[in-house]
Amino acid sequence: AESELLKICNEIRKRWKIGKIAIAHKLGLCSVGQKSVIIAVSSVHRKEGLEAVQYCIDELKKTVPIWKLEVYENDARVWKENGEWEGIKGRAMAPLENEGNTTNDWSI
Repeated sequence: AESELLKICNEIRKRWKIGKIAIAHKLGLCSVGQKSVIIAVSSVHRKEGLEAVQYCIDELKKTVPIWKLEVYENDARVWKENGEWEGIKGRAMAPLENEGNTTNDWSI
C-alpha cells in the first residue's frame, strides 16, 4: 500500500505545483463515522491544492489495496474492498491476515 501511495504523491508533483504532501490511513478499529483517511497538501494557490487532494483520494480508492472488515451487531464479519478498486495489472485484492488488529494506528 505504501508504494502505491508514493506513486500517487509522485504523480501529484508532476501535475501540480505542490509544496508538501501528507497521506495517513487509519489501521485497525475504525467505528462507523470515524475518519479513516487524512490527506494534506500545501500549495501557493488554493485551486491546485484542492485539485491535488481530490485526485489523491480518487486514486487512493482506485489503486491502493485497502480492505475493511465490517463487523455487525451479531458479530458477523465481512471483508469488503473499495468499490472503486480497479486492480493493478491483474493483481487481485486480498485482505491482511491480522483480523484481530484493534489498534488505532495510522499508516503514513
